[in-house]
Amino acid sequence: MNKTIGILLIIIGAAMLIWTSFTYTKKEKIVDAGPVQISADRQKTVNWPPYLGGILLIGGIVIVATSKK
Repeated sequence: MNKTIGILLIIIGAAMLIWTSFTYTKKEKIVDAGPVQISADRQKTVNWPPYLGGILLIGGIVIVATSKK
C-alpha cells in the first residue's frame, strides 16, 4: 500500500513540476433581468508553486525507498 502511495506521489509531483498551472472555462451570468439572461465565458487559471511538486516528488521517493516488500 505504501509503495502505491509513493508511486502516486512521484507521478503527481513530476506532473506539478512540468505543468505549474491549468486553465478552465466557466460560464458566468452577466445580466439576469427577468426573461433576459446574458452570460459570458470566463477563463480561470489555477496556479501552484513549483516547489510543491518537488516536495511531493521527494516525499514519494522516500516512501518508495523505505517501504517494505
